[in-house]
Amino acid sequence: MQRTKNDVWVGFFVMLGAAALVFLALQTANLLALSFQAGYRVTAKFDNIGTLKPKAAVKSSGVSVGKVVAIAFDDKTYQAKVTLELEKRYAFPKDSSLKILTSGLLGEQYVGIEPGADEQNLAEGDTITATQSALVLENLIGQLLYSKAAESGSATESGAKK
Repeated sequence: MQRTKNDVWVGFFVMLGAAALVFLALQTANLLALSFQAGYRVTAKFDNIGTLKPKAAVKSSGVSVGKVVAIAFDDKTYQAKVTLELEKRYAFPKDSSLKILTSGLLGEQYVGIEPGADEQNLAEGDTITATQSALVLENLIGQLLYSKAAESGSATESGAKK
């Protein structure tokens, strides 16, 4: 009888530990959002969103203030349309700007909000027009290589003229 009782307790704590590990894994991957407050949705259009994904964080001054709800392609303007859900307790001016930033050198991308100075705040359904697209590492490397090739080409030409 005593062994069966101990087996039940051990089984209970093993299941509790497994549930805690699953919860932590989902929370770390930003797949579990425990927000009981309703938010307001705003949209923004970007020329390039890089690898931004739905459920990515929206941060201001390093504090998470919302999340990316949806990403779609606008075939009229040929831009990415990003829908954000911001928490009600955070109010941002209408002239705020958005940037797609990277956490670390090659980490996850998130949306950063720079507050503006307008008297009116963003409300449900507003569109933010001041946006800055993501930096694409491949484009930066290509520009660097192109500029280095142009420099060495002009140095070769100036040497040939002498």
